Amino acid sequence: MTDAQIDRDRLRAARRASERFFSGARPATVHERLTTLAAAVDPDLYPDVYGNGGPVGELEERTAALLGKEDAVFFPTGTMAQQVALRYHAEQTNNRAVALHPLSHIERHERHAHTQLTGLRGLWPTTEQRQPTPEELRALGEPFGTLVVELPLRDPGFLLPTWEELAELTAAARETGARVHFDGARLWNTTAHFGKRLDEIAALADTVYVSFYKDLGGISGAALAGDKAFTAYARTWRHRYGGQLYQQWPAALAALSGLDTVLPRLPGHLAHARTLIPALAALPGARLHPEVPPTHEFQLWLPHSAQALNKAVLALAEGERIWFVPEWTDAAPGLAMAEVSLDGPAQDWTAEEVTELGLRFLELVAAAENGTLTD
Repeated sequence: MTDAQIDRDRLRAARRASERFFSGARPATVHERLTTLAAAVDPDLYPDVYGNGGPVGELEERTAALLGKEDAVFFPTGTMAQQVALRYHAEQTNNRAVALHPLSHIERHERHAHTQLTGLRGLWPTTEQRQPTPEELRALGEPFGTLVVELPLRDPGFLLPTWEELAELTAAARETGARVHFDGARLWNTTAHFGKRLDEIAALADTVYVSFYKDLGGISGAALAGDKAFTAYARTWRHRYGGQLYQQWPAALAALSGLDTVLPRLPGHLAHARTLIPALAALPGARLHPEVPPTHEFQLWLPHSAQALNKAVLALAEGERIWFVPEWTDAAPGLAMAEVSLDGPAQDWTAEEVTELGLRFLELVAAAENGTLTD
């Protein structure tokens, strides 16, 4: 067993043994996940077969209704789903150019599938770490067939435009004859920021992708939603891409559970997060990005090495059974970043407790840096 494997096992054991969680949750075993799903299942429900009927059919119907679209199609992965959506729009517009942000998931985390599989090419309205503007879209200087808007834009800090900015951006795309696709992996947690229902947000796009494990706590899986002409096409290309799995009921059941138990709570997560965020921002040397997070997810930056911060996370978990903010990465010499998610477990914290915990955490960081933190 390598040192890296030992560290991962130690981290998982410490996380599993923790009694309080600030960002993140206790990892569940396979048995625990299956037990939870079984408890929520209708005993007379049968599995889906090649995506037809069963939990998959119910999930597609509910997703379409939530997003206000004619139909929805379940996919095993978001990467596959979005390639199908982009292919469809390119064919509808006879234009393979896609306007999207260079920090979007499609550009950074899908091994350039849109260029390699479909022959599409990306156009960047901006390289700034923010959402693009209508003016930048108009200034591209060449026609494009599809505008992709990632909501929220995760890599630079879960960024969202205002409702007015989003409406103007999508309108600017339509002025050129382009179609609009929302990369809405985390669209579920945007309603409080926009002050709109999911169907009102989705109405600005021709097609929408949503994930069932991001924010909703599902096992895996995604969906594309749009009109019936689009979803008929999506089902054809899902099969061609190898996504027509024999049975997908475990993922669908977990997604349905997320819609029932997690989705209604997301606006409350943001409301409570706003009471905790100032305590994090006030920690010595701390910076939040964005300064005023539009969702309960954001970036926390601290002037320390990732190694010292991760050692402190482990020490806090093993010493006090508290799981704070994990998975720090170096962003620059002496500066590290971690993504914070103040979801369900964080709802039990007060701002005063966050301040006290943050200061104890920084003491452990200092000990890690000067070599006095013992393993």
